Amino acid sequence: MIDFWIAAGLLLLLALAFLLLPVVRDRRVQAEEDRTALNVALYEERLAELEAQRAAGTLDAGQLEAGRAEAARELLADTADGEGQRRVSLGKTVPMVVALLVPLLGYGLYLHWGASDKLELARQFDEQPKTLEEMTARLEEAVKVQPDSAEGWYFLGRTYMAQERPVDAVRAFEQAARLAQRPPEILGQWAQALYFAEGKRWNPQMQALTDEALAADPAEVTSLGLLGIAAFEERRFADAAGYWERLVAILPEGDPSRAAIVGGIARAREQAGMPESAPATASQVELKVSVALAPELAGKVQPDDSVFVFARAVSGPPMPLAVERLRVADLPAQVALSDADAMMPQLRLSNFAEVQLVARVSRAGNPTAGDWVGQLDAVSAKASGEYALTIDRADAPSGRAPGED
Repeated sequence: MIDFWIAAGLLLLLALAFLLLPVVRDRRVQAEEDRTALNVALYEERLAELEAQRAAGTLDAGQLEAGRAEAARELLADTADGEGQRRVSLGKTVPMVVALLVPLLGYGLYLHWGASDKLELARQFDEQPKTLEEMTARLEEAVKVQPDSAEGWYFLGRTYMAQERPVDAVRAFEQAARLAQRPPEILGQWAQALYFAEGKRWNPQMQALTDEALAADPAEVTSLGLLGIAAFEERRFADAAGYWERLVAILPEGDPSRAAIVGGIARAREQAGMPESAPATASQVELKVSVALAPELAGKVQPDDSVFVFARAVSGPPMPLAVERLRVADLPAQVALSDADAMMPQLRLSNFAEVQLVARVSRAGNPTAGDWVGQLDAVSAKASGEYALTIDRADAPSGRAPGED
């Protein structure tokens, strides 16, 4: 910050120059006053000489008056230049006091309203941190300077987790969730930090956080993964497999964590005595859905907006029975929803008589609340078939299209 203080010092010197200028001028005024006093003394001496000459008879009355007038004119001419200076003189005390108070007052005001700490923090973040510890220190300083920054608290929590400091991460994620109005992705991170901070012992607070996260976003990946881990540790292998199968259905094909999760599903199913996968049989239901975007919406969506195509039971749990994820750029497209896509083994298409088919465009990537939607109601789930869905109307504010139960 040396450049800032140099600039501030130069401005202060300029201000002091204006304040101290009257002091310099006062010296010239004093000299003018001294010269005026001398002129007055000379004037009085001249008048005395004229009176003496009149008394001696060398001057008559008219000459005396003429001499007096001439002396007065000379006095006025000599004192006219300094009269203005005497009227504006402030003396030395006031400028000196103000010159001392200005820098002290300015420094105090800057300490109260200034942003030197934020300026220094911005300068630090311009440089790449060399270690994770240095990054942590910067983020800790950032949340001290800006305690209302949800983003700062969130990244600090992630950094604590990378350092295996879950207790500190719990506090950071709690602050982030409070400031950001409890978004599901932060609730999932908070629950995960609590799980490791408590020595991998599940408790009601973690359950409440993951329930809240999945209620807002059934595809919240951290919560699904954590619930699977907790169920596996408690030897609830069927539940663990169910959570991880839902997670795999959401993750993109190229996600590096898919292989580990698929392996976890296989172990959980084996421990639970479940078959390795849902077998493809002639009775397996497969619904082929052709999805298209209405022409009038072409200019209202972006190519990278998410498109969720899913089937949901007409009479049953609100959770989707099968989901496929696309992008607007992929449309028109055909997807196949089948029992093999079941998000949980007990929730398969063939277990329900009728389903709703829904295609939802969500710029935010949220399958439960989007921008545009298309829907088919009361489709038979007992037999395979082909159906066409057109996304043609605005999604309802509640996150469900008009007519959805």
